[in-house]
Amino acid sequence: MTTNQPSPPNQPSPQPTPVPPAGGAGLSWPLVAGLASMALLWPLTGLTGIGGTGAPRALGIVALTAVVWIGVVGLGRVPRPVLTLTMTGLASGVVTLLVSTLVGGVGLGGVGPGGDGAAAWTAIPALAMDAGWGALAGVVALGVQKGRGGGPR
Repeated sequence: MTTNQPSPPNQPSPQPTPVPPAGGAGLSWPLVAGLASMALLWPLTGLTGIGGTGAPRALGIVALTAVVWIGVVGLGRVPRPVLTLTMTGLASGVVTLLVSTLVGGVGLGGVGPGGDGAAAWTAIPALAMDAGWGALAGVVALGVQKGRGGGPR
């Protein structure tokens, strides 16, 4: 028969293995929000004229965003990189849609004031695509983590 007596002083007491909480376990929501805020580069560069127009501006913003997302999550050894960047991509899409709806005429092609009247049904495919790009960046960030010799801290 086993009794619940304390461990002797020279032996450490057994520690239970921490169980991550369900639903969003291991996600840093402030990190997701911070990385998703890079979606604001598009309207800011449109308003200021930085980066030119058209494809060079778009490619520059996409490349910069990808490098920052993968660098922060991959080199920072963030837990659950694929889920983190998938949620970041989704949040980035939400930010883009909100700015497009509210501000409209800053080159976003939105449905709000000054937008080009794009159908609202395009929001779902756009969010899915943003989440997909985030997931792809997450897979690359996971590869960076594994290439550096281990996963999250």
